Amino acid sequence: MTLPLERFLVGLRALYLSFAVFLGGVAARAQEAAVAPPRGDSKAAADADFIAATDEVLGQMSTITGLKLMTPLKKSLRSREEIRAYVLKQMNEEKNAAERYADQRSAEALGLLPKGFDLDSFMVNVLTEQVEGLYDPKTQEFYIADWSPPADQRMVMAHELTHALEDQHFQIEAWARAARPNEDAELARDAVLEGSAMAAMVDYLMLSTGRSLKDLPDFDPGMLMDDLGSTPTLQKAPPFLKDTLIFPYIGGLSFSAAILKNTGWAALPGVFERPPVSTQQILHPALYRSGKIPTKVALPRLETLLGSDWSKLDENIMGEYGWKEVLKQFLDDDRAKMLAAAWDGDRYAVFEQKQTKKLFLVTRLHLDSDEHAARFFGQYSEALEKKYAERSNLLRRPNFFSFDTPDGGIFLDCLGSECVTMEGATRQAFDAFTKELHWPLAPPPPEHVGAVPEKAAAAIFSPAVRGAAGTFAPAAQNAQ
Repeated sequence: MTLPLERFLVGLRALYLSFAVFLGGVAARAQEAAVAPPRGDSKAAADADFIAATDEVLGQMSTITGLKLMTPLKKSLRSREEIRAYVLKQMNEEKNAAERYADQRSAEALGLLPKGFDLDSFMVNVLTEQVEGLYDPKTQEFYIADWSPPADQRMVMAHELTHALEDQHFQIEAWARAARPNEDAELARDAVLEGSAMAAMVDYLMLSTGRSLKDLPDFDPGMLMDDLGSTPTLQKAPPFLKDTLIFPYIGGLSFSAAILKNTGWAALPGVFERPPVSTQQILHPALYRSGKIPTKVALPRLETLLGSDWSKLDENIMGEYGWKEVLKQFLDDDRAKMLAAAWDGDRYAVFEQKQTKKLFLVTRLHLDSDEHAARFFGQYSEALEKKYAERSNLLRRPNFFSFDTPDGGIFLDCLGSECVTMEGATRQAFDAFTKELHWPLAPPPPEHVGAVPEKAAAAIFSPAVRGAAGTFAPAAQNAQ
């Protein structure tokens, strides 16, 4: 989905928010030291100081990025209540209640959020705690929190005013939305925007040294995240939410550092002219330079297979970032990163039964080699066992794995360099699905099957073992 929740957060980031946590905690410390907003003459003086500071930082960011100010920029100080009300208004305009429900349920189906997690309340709380400033490309206006001292506002300004300059040159909202309906590609473009603004902010902080980000070969973007878990809401957030809030800033900063390393900011227009096509290119800048394009993957029409009792909640592309997040929920970080790096295209869909509200998830994943598909099969079967504690009728073959749960059957099947999964389904539905793909029929269940103990002990099948066991011959894939 991007993952469904990522799309929701991308919609929020269309405001180009500066969160205190994303700016190294400086703004958070300013918030702790904040005093009541000035009144009367002191407010007028504060407004004048703000405008002067904004104009000064805007000129510095123009010099750093090489992007000239083309038209005057609207700017204003806003109270906490005004910023909160504005952001919530934009949340509701970006997604209605039904769309937000679909995103949340899809994230639950993928194991990214616990069942019943109140996503709306979480987002309200995190925005209330963290938003320090924003640039709105719709109105081409820059807002900043009036409770932060001017010295600490400047770092937020450096970030947000970079968005403003980019918008005047590249029309950033239209540019980001041009990736639709491919949500993985849209998240990649979002990482370009946030990452380049972070890079410009780093250069701003280093102005007095005469150096810049490209002069720091060992720069670790993670050093800007020291205060990540310091706020009450983020301390309680599911890991996926933390990761998804951070990825465009830190993943994007790593990408920007790699792109700007040789020629500096002169390389920026080229990224807008030839944007990354996937989060894989953000995670691996060398693949962006080489122009690696993922395989297009399609799903059969599942509405016909499922019938009228089911409604589609979501269908899109997870990308390497999305699969890494799914795998991280059940495997360690290193294994998740290694398996996801073999991503070469995917498609997923989530349906909900109208009466029972049961979920149905199907994914089709293309890996970059048969060997990596075999490795994925072994380790994702382990992940599925961890995802579903209550299992029965387990069936494991060299390239096929299934078991039953109270919410339906779970299936994992790999053929050549592709793997498909289906969760919350019947064996009949799975067989109909693979028939539409022109895959061989999966191994039949044994005549007598029984319950299996609750455990997560999946066998990891090497390519040699799969071959010896009679792996199906690869079929022509690359669905368009």
